[in-house]
Amino acid sequence: MENSSGPFHFNLTMFGHIEYYRYPAFVFCFLLYSAIVSANVIIILVISRERSLHQPMYVLIACLSVNSLYGSAGFFPRFLRDLLHETHLISRPGCFSQMYVIYTYASYEFTILSMMAYDRYVAVCKPLHYHSTMTSKMVSKLALFAWIYPAFSIGICVYFSIRLPMCGSKIPKVFCANWPVVKLSCVNTFINNLAGMIVTTTTILIPLLFVLYTYLQILLICRKRSAEFKGKVFQSCLPHIVTFFNYSVTVFCDVTLSRYNLEELNPIIAVILSLEFVVIPPILNPLMYGLKLPEMKRVILRLLCQNRQK
Repeated sequence: MENSSGPFHFNLTMFGHIEYYRYPAFVFCFLLYSAIVSANVIIILVISRERSLHQPMYVLIACLSVNSLYGSAGFFPRFLRDLLHETHLISRPGCFSQMYVIYTYASYEFTILSMMAYDRYVAVCKPLHYHSTMTSKMVSKLALFAWIYPAFSIGICVYFSIRLPMCGSKIPKVFCANWPVVKLSCVNTFINNLAGMIVTTTTILIPLLFVLYTYLQILLICRKRSAEFKGKVFQSCLPHIVTFFNYSVTVFCDVTLSRYNLEELNPIIAVILSLEFVVIPPILNPLMYGLKLPEMKRVILRLLCQNRQK
């Protein structure tokens, strides 16, 4: 590994393909970002203010909303700025900072969703031990691990990329991503590829397999129970199933696209597919949990009614 050298700025070339749509895109994305911030802030405030929601599942939902705000803040302000500018250069420090935020957001999402799957698994498969297992101390430890490990592992990957000497500056994306930057290197990138595979396995593949295992156990339990029990389980697990499935699909699209030359695809479709994992989950999560979970819905409606009366 050598000391970093090469251009001080990177050029995000995919903005050139949406130049004619940049003003409608700016308005739409600004409204979308406003909706993401508003919806997730409401979820956080409702859970923090309502004592009846101070339970493990809702604490993890609040963590999910905090992560949505974190990831959106790492993407939207810069993206909105670039939509209105003629040039789309980003400095090396700015590029690697954005890369770190977006990738830690993506990893946090998977680890938090894994913790939520474990919560549902204990609640359904071991209900008598739920309160002794999912204590506030245990939830704090799980949440802490969900933040610390991705921050550390993604930091190593980004560090290896920072040290690479670059022989180019064009990134075929609308945000900084690790693989397109690594491909600009002048030297062998075996260590970067190995680190990327390890991080992908530990932050995406293992959580995915864990969630699938927990729901397999839940399905086996439900087979032996009444229709009423199945209905309650389905109602409590549906938001998590939808959000996890949606997020897995969007991440799969981004990982797959990162291995292809996006310039050869339809540029508009390529941009939309590459943005799914930073746009759809932050707006879908609060809608699913706020509208589908009866307790959340009831509290939100009550607070809205109180505000109208005032």
